[in-house]
Amino acid sequence: MPPPITPLEQSKDDHDDLVFLEEHPAAPAVAGARNVWRVMIIDDDEDVHSTTTFALGNLDMQQRPLEFVHAYSAGQARELLKHESEIAVILLDVVMEQDDAGLHLVRYIRETLNLADVRIILRTGQPGYAPEIDAIRDFDINDYKTKSELTRIKLFTTVTAAIRSYEQIRKINDSRRGLNQIVHASTQLMALHGVQNFASGVLTQIADLLGQDSNGVLCVQECPDDGCHELMVMATAGSYRHLDNTTLCNVEHKHIYDAMELTLGQRRNVYGPDFITLYFAGKASRDFVAYLEVGRAPTEIDERLLEVFCSNVAVGLDNVELVTHLHNAAFYDQLSKLPNRTRLVEILDATLSGPARDDATLSLVDLDHFAETNDALGHQFGDTLLVAVAGRLQTQLGGQLTVARIGGDIFCVLGDSSQVNPANILALFQHPFSIDGQDVQLSATLGLVRLGEHEGSGADALKDADIALKRAKSQQRAGHFYFSRSMGVEIRERVRMMHALRTAFGQNQLFVVYQPQIDLATRRPVGAEALLRWQTPDGKFISPDRFIPIAEYSGLIIDLGEWVMRTACRELVDLRKAGHQNFMMSINVSQVQFRHPHFLEMLRKALEDTGAPPEFVELEITESMAMEEPDLLIKMLAQIKQTGVSIAIDDFGTGFSSLSYLQRLQIDRLKIDRAFVTEITGSARGSSIAEMVIQLGRNLGLAVIAEGVEDERQAQILQALGCPLAQGFLFARPMTATALNGWLSNDALEGAA
Repeated sequence: MPPPITPLEQSKDDHDDLVFLEEHPAAPAVAGARNVWRVMIIDDDEDVHSTTTFALGNLDMQQRPLEFVHAYSAGQARELLKHESEIAVILLDVVMEQDDAGLHLVRYIRETLNLADVRIILRTGQPGYAPEIDAIRDFDINDYKTKSELTRIKLFTTVTAAIRSYEQIRKINDSRRGLNQIVHASTQLMALHGVQNFASGVLTQIADLLGQDSNGVLCVQECPDDGCHELMVMATAGSYRHLDNTTLCNVEHKHIYDAMELTLGQRRNVYGPDFITLYFAGKASRDFVAYLEVGRAPTEIDERLLEVFCSNVAVGLDNVELVTHLHNAAFYDQLSKLPNRTRLVEILDATLSGPARDDATLSLVDLDHFAETNDALGHQFGDTLLVAVAGRLQTQLGGQLTVARIGGDIFCVLGDSSQVNPANILALFQHPFSIDGQDVQLSATLGLVRLGEHEGSGADALKDADIALKRAKSQQRAGHFYFSRSMGVEIRERVRMMHALRTAFGQNQLFVVYQPQIDLATRRPVGAEALLRWQTPDGKFISPDRFIPIAEYSGLIIDLGEWVMRTACRELVDLRKAGHQNFMMSINVSQVQFRHPHFLEMLRKALEDTGAPPEFVELEITESMAMEEPDLLIKMLAQIKQTGVSIAIDDFGTGFSSLSYLQRLQIDRLKIDRAFVTEITGSARGSSIAEMVIQLGRNLGLAVIAEGVEDERQAQILQALGCPLAQGFLFARPMTATALNGWLSNDALEGAA
């Protein structure tokens, strides 16, 4: 590691083809002062130290050579700065021991050590750790560069500018009033939001620095390189306030215009006997210029103060414009100019914490079938229509309202309940919108939340309104629905369960169990039904009645169902290898899974990949599924039957089957629901429904199986009625694959003996 101090050395080998300024002999030493400019390099990369000293070591700046002080960490820099004096410039890395070590060091230098004169140039190889806007706004630095952009010439230029700034500050150090005012002015300006406020603040601070009244104007020249001769007024003060929101030209206000043009042309400040014009170099072909009346000509020290001030303000003007632009992009919809979702949440938070909360209502306004209009008439037409809707919501509901656009065709209205209510909002859509000579009739659906009844943040209120909107859209278009607390509990529990289920599936908390199916005559097992189970890490079981609907609602059932199918098919293959050849595996299929366009492909692939014989695989579908779209189901079942897989209708008797459709469905087995099995011994109706299903199966040539058999009496009655198969706790509870294999080999044989 190089020593902390690097004396001036002559470069022995310079392969860089950049041309350097001619070196000058050092100026005579000043009593009590070093005859060098001291530059501290703070970086944890030794190469950065060597390349920096190589680039600058043989150059004079302001007729003095450079002396380098090296620190290889923020901690080492802190120790060196306690006793090192007259540091003119600090070249500081952002990322060292920590991602923001450099930024913390800036605060230490300025606030703890009170080193206000030293110029700090922030350098970074990883700009994402300290965005330029945030760093310049939040930290007292003088420049911010990425290491990749600092070529030798740019490094020389940057350090030279910093040293000049340092030299000026040192020279006017005897004028503490001026320096303190500059610091105060910079702080005051950085606290201002918006370009116009910042520009007005600049005029005020210039007048304060000169100790004179503020009478002036600040303008921006948009395109100086393109021969632009119009100056846009950004801010005015005093006797020039009548120029607000105007454009200066060379006819009106000729003396101001000429003075500004001279300053812009020469790119420097101009000091007249009764006026001054100040030049602020901007970026992207935008330069700023200020004109102020003065009662006395500025002194040399005033001019130097203004030079320093202008160098700071030039960066500030550029940055505040950029920040304003970014603020608008972040918080306002660019099409309608309305607040966007982010800004609306801020407004909601403020409303919820204020007195207007009790009477306020939030309403989402979703345009019905807007996508069809957009597709039919074009996106430009659709954009114009959205702007028209925004205008009507803003102008015709009354004052003191917030109207926002939070989605493609979703607006939001926030305000007093007397104005924000379904009758008022829906009435706005009774008349068509005239767009490009065409009348377009729109309708809207509303989801509303009364903030007085709401508990939570603005973001929560917006979610609640969205829940109400979804409920309204599920009922009818052009309607509305108010959010209620019970809806929120239901939805949030569903969302919580959905996230937990996804996590559980990924962490193997879900598993398949198998409930044997028994031949009632021989009491031997003939098959098993595959059932999905969920056990949490703390040992608790989540009921399938709770998580299966969530899986269907979220779409996770597609992946879950395929996994269960493959798992059950693999278990069937293992059982056959263990000698259980005539064993049927029943697999439940949900409606969402069954309707998936690739379900048939999933089934075929599962059979192919696992080697499971399709003639011993049975898919169970519910009766309600069978009857919802029977014509579609008939076609689907025909394709499934071609694979060799058999079909059973689960929970038969609980729906309202059409016997004509039942005859057309290519099914193999009916499953008597457990509710009817229970009635065999526990109801006055006795076995009537179970007997009917058994008889129906016999007449249609279908096999029949009863589920939920829990006692011997039920089994005997079912057998007497002619039901051949059954499953239930009487015979076996659902068990794991390993337990099933052992049960089939031992317990089942003993039970049949």
